[in-house]
Amino acid sequence: MTADPAPRAAARLGLVTALLIVAADQASKLWLLYVYELGRRGVVTILPVLDLVLTWNYGISYGLFQQEGAGRWVLIGIAVVAVVLLGLWLRRAETRLTALALGLIIGGAVGNAIDRLAYGAVADFVLFHVTTESFRFSWYVFNLADAAIVAGVVGLLYESFFVTGAPKAP
Repeated sequence: MTADPAPRAAARLGLVTALLIVAADQASKLWLLYVYELGRRGVVTILPVLDLVLTWNYGISYGLFQQEGAGRWVLIGIAVVAVVLLGLWLRRAETRLTALALGLIIGGAVGNAIDRLAYGAVADFVLFHVTTESFRFSWYVFNLADAAIVAGVVGLLYESFFVTGAPKAP
């Protein structure tokens, strides 16, 4: 008896997606840090609502739970556990959307974990903001890995709530 090829194909899609996200995330960070030297430039305005600005995130999303020293290793450990568990889920993924979403999340988690290993913190650099005479809104500073994680979560939520007969998490 042969295994159903659909889950294997979906898992391959997720794995390729994860690898592409890690490569793009790390390439963008290396270029911004060492070629463009964003840290020396301060705030670089790209559009009226988009700036590049280098910040080092020692915590998790939105800068919560700032950790230095041993806390860095706790966050790396949490990322490793999350990637392993998501990888197990990916192996069982039956749809392309699930595999793609999991690949985005895994790739983003690995990309940020590499930063923690290499620099002790995650390099963030994209800042969306809206400024008027009476109002100022700034989103948190993020990177490609963060955007991939958010897109992956959105994909899983979409499939969970709006796709009829969508498989649920293991």
